[in-house]
Amino acid sequence: MEFMRRAAGAPSRLGILPGAFNPPTRAHLELARAALREVDEVIFVLPRAFPHKRYEGASFEERLAMLLAAATEPRFSVAVSEGGLFIEIARECRAAYGPEVELWFIAGTDTAERIVNWPYGEGVSIDEQLREYGLLVAPRAFVYAAPERLRRRIKALAMDAAWRGVSSTEVRERIRRGDEWERFVPEAIVPLAREIYSGERA
Repeated sequence: MEFMRRAAGAPSRLGILPGAFNPPTRAHLELARAALREVDEVIFVLPRAFPHKRYEGASFEERLAMLLAAATEPRFSVAVSEGGLFIEIARECRAAYGPEVELWFIAGTDTAERIVNWPYGEGVSIDEQLREYGLLVAPRAFVYAAPERLRRRIKALAMDAAWRGVSSTEVRERIRRGDEWERFVPEAIVPLAREIYSGERA
């Protein structure tokens, strides 16, 4: 794990927000702020390579530049991971922060469902992974109901309803159509996002 910006101090509870950040949205920031009610620090993690998709559109370097411009609050960190799976990112965070820190991944309901129900293959289960980290899940289109056996390791996260439906995909589509999009991303990245996604020069 390579830190691009690291918050001061040594957290006892670390929130981990991995993503493609294509682009970072105000929903990403609101999700991280909501998590700060449960954890001491939130680290935004951009993988160098994704496990199930490629970098398309904005490059790795462009996404990192936008993320650094957006995630500037004192208890936010920004890092690049070598692995893209949650368990890989968790172990990189464990190596960076030490064995005592509690790890909590931050996710929306759609991501939580995908993680819990993913066919990991023989010898790797979500039950085993949740011994190493927990999930803080914010509602998006619906409220996530964790399987009963996992509920001790999956907690609901309250998030402002105004941002639940905002996604990077929607922002890109709005730019493509020529619709208003600026209010859905942090103000600091508007010029860069305009340049990256619409070809206009700020």
